Amino acid sequence: MGFGDLKSKAGLEALNAYLADRSYIEGFQPSQADVVVFKALSGAPPAELCNALRWYNQINSYGNDKNSFPGVAKPLDSYGTGGAAPSASKDDDSDFGDDLFGDSDSEEEDEETKKRLAEYAAKKAKKAAVIAKSSLLIDIKPWDDETDMAEMERLVRTIELDGLLWGAAKLVPVGYGIKKLQINAVIEDAKISTDDLEDKITAFEDLVQSMDIAAFNKI
Repeated sequence: MGFGDLKSKAGLEALNAYLADRSYIEGFQPSQADVVVFKALSGAPPAELCNALRWYNQINSYGNDKNSFPGVAKPLDSYGTGGAAPSASKDDDSDFGDDLFGDSDSEEEDEETKKRLAEYAAKKAKKAAVIAKSSLLIDIKPWDDETDMAEMERLVRTIELDGLLWGAAKLVPVGYGIKKLQINAVIEDAKISTDDLEDKITAFEDLVQSMDIAAFNKI
């Protein structure tokens, strides 16, 4: 298990491959798993490792606040995978082995082959379609320094939509004693648009001045 030496090219490439379809090391929000892996790096990954660099920049944006991420830190080699992932063809596309298409010595073997091919086709047809998701980092600005930010976050989290999952949140200073609410969310692309989400959030007009998407990443 593990990514190996994250200060080496091989380790960084393993991390980049691991993050190709993930926003975080574990789950759908930042956790202590991200902190452990982040601290094992010597700096930002190179630009060509775009998945690792996107993740690094997002975790780095939390500054010292990342030490308060939920979860329990585990040894570095507890995270990621230590080698190539098992081939999907072993589980889904080659369930019947090479003998499926081998020579048949009798009519009985031909019938068995046809039966197994039919079962294979039925299994493929029942496969669930891949659900496209995106990870958002949302900035929500209040009207002034007297805005109740705890109440703002509470109201935002009351927005419940099919295909929406709220993640971690924090307050970020913007100047003159004013702080903005920065919150993570994961959405299913086919069900929710950022415009719809903005309409829902800015509807709390007594507290919310504006909303911006600070980061948008496909999962």
